[in-house]
Amino acid sequence: MSRLRLGVNIDHVATIRNARGESYPDPARAAEVALAAGADGITAHLREDRRHISDGDIDALAVLTRKRGRPLNFEMAVTEEMERIALKHLPHAACLVPERREEVTTEGGLDVAGQHNRVAPVVATLKAAKIRVSLFIEADPRQIAASAEVGAQVIELHAGAYCNAVRERNPDADHLLRRLRAGAAQAAALAELNIGHFLIGEAVFTGLDPAIRRMRALMDAARDEAAA
Repeated sequence: MSRLRLGVNIDHVATIRNARGESYPDPARAAEVALAAGADGITAHLREDRRHISDGDIDALAVLTRKRGRPLNFEMAVTEEMERIALKHLPHAACLVPERREEVTTEGGLDVAGQHNRVAPVVATLKAAKIRVSLFIEADPRQIAASAEVGAQVIELHAGAYCNAVRERNPDADHLLRRLRAGAAQAAALAELNIGHFLIGEAVFTGLDPAIRRMRALMDAARDEAAA
């Protein structure tokens, strides 16, 4: 069984920085710490309203990850502006996500089935530039099938509802977990976890390096147990 990959999302380091309008803490420095602590790659979402990650952050992260030989996963809305930025930097991967200005964070998955004609050309353009394209979707058979139809190489399943159910001890948690497992089985994709908010929150208490190392150890232990 292959190693479970860990991508660390550093968006909320930028959120803390922007709260004071300062240049600190630096998301690029957080990326350096994450890679040294065992992260396999870095994820950053350049939102249309630039509420956390900035264009300058993407410039710095593209240089850093290329220098370190690690992948940058560029989360982006399905817009012409974001497509141009992706083509400028040529990250290892681009994850197409839904985006609404009023939401606090990304809520729910991209409606690939309902937006086929909008999504398919962007996927084709990015793939032609040798960027691995993933789609952030719900664990819905219709959305998984549509993702394959538009040519996505990878899907990321939205696990937010499940995480909330576990935290709130909601009995729906088991059902949501079964749905995620069924979706993953249908997709048969390589496994990768992209984690941001939780790790940055834990870092407040333990430091970023220990938080990532603990997550890395838990992931490795879970994979070893599954393979046994």
